[in-house]
Amino acid sequence: MAHVSVNNARKDYGAFKAIKGVSVDIGDGEFVVLVGPSGCGKSTLLRMIAGLEGITSGQIQIGKHIVNELAPKDRDIAMVFQNYALYPHMTVAKNMGFSLRLKRMPRTEIDQRVGNAAKILGLESLLERYPKQLSGGQRQRVAMGRAIVRDPAVFLFDEPLSNLDAKLRVQMRSEIKELHQRLQTTTIYVTHDQIEAMTMADKIVVMKDGLIEQSGSPLELYDRPNNLFVAGFIGSPAMNFIAGKMTEDGFRTADGLLLPSERRPPAAVTYGIRPEHIQLDPGGIEVTTVVVEPTGSETLVIVRLGTQTLTCVFRERIRAAPGEVLRIAPIHDAVHLFAADEQRITSGEAALN
Repeated sequence: MAHVSVNNARKDYGAFKAIKGVSVDIGDGEFVVLVGPSGCGKSTLLRMIAGLEGITSGQIQIGKHIVNELAPKDRDIAMVFQNYALYPHMTVAKNMGFSLRLKRMPRTEIDQRVGNAAKILGLESLLERYPKQLSGGQRQRVAMGRAIVRDPAVFLFDEPLSNLDAKLRVQMRSEIKELHQRLQTTTIYVTHDQIEAMTMADKIVVMKDGLIEQSGSPLELYDRPNNLFVAGFIGSPAMNFIAGKMTEDGFRTADGLLLPSERRPPAAVTYGIRPEHIQLDPGGIEVTTVVVEPTGSETLVIVRLGTQTLTCVFRERIRAAPGEVLRIAPIHDAVHLFAADEQRITSGEAALN
């Protein structure tokens, strides 16, 4: 295991600046997820840590060593790719032990390491099969096993679940998290899926346009987003944003409708409320139902407030039809207010209790 430190790292492709001075510290044994939209630089940063991309300036340290000039094989890392990268002509056992054979490790030790990894991942009965005989989830386990046998200081995952169906993604999320809890190896995981980030990470690093917007624990980012981007990116369904301004009575929308708010910073121009922090209330604000989506345990309802639409998530089983009027009320203490520069002025506290 090892800590990883990235200090003011930059990556330029000619005039295009992919990484614009990123600094992040990853503790020994920590599971850190780099998350953000496509093109934000998260995979580039991961590849820089792995040594698959050169670093234009700055410094990357793994354990006690500055690795800027080290080849990937000398960085004591193991990487799991999106496409698994298995050799089709090799059995599962040979795929898992290939890197050890390249190091001319004794056959008995290779067999022991492969056997241990196979036991951890439930691959013992599949060791003599070929990749074409495996399901997507089994191939992903083989790719993980190939990383485990190397006993690296750091695991790197580059969107490893993106090729799997929804049900298998959920299963593999749990398996990767359980694997980390068992091995306690420092792990850096890249995804564009914020649900993966929320459920797996000890720490999330949110990136946008080659910069870090915010880093912290999943609930810290969820409850106290630094800005509109983080607030909208973390959470599913996404936070509702309503344009307007503060008045003495509360927040006045662009349509002139009044929304309750216990905080009155005069600079606030955007009102944020998460879908689950909106309640049905007979004395609340009048809205018009647009779409009702029952999921069983919850009901997702899209409503129209003036010219804007809001997403609400209710525990109740709502049977409203499109066009039907509902009355709703945001939880006062869960309101987030943002200034004209998109930075958070204040965050609700209801979700923290």
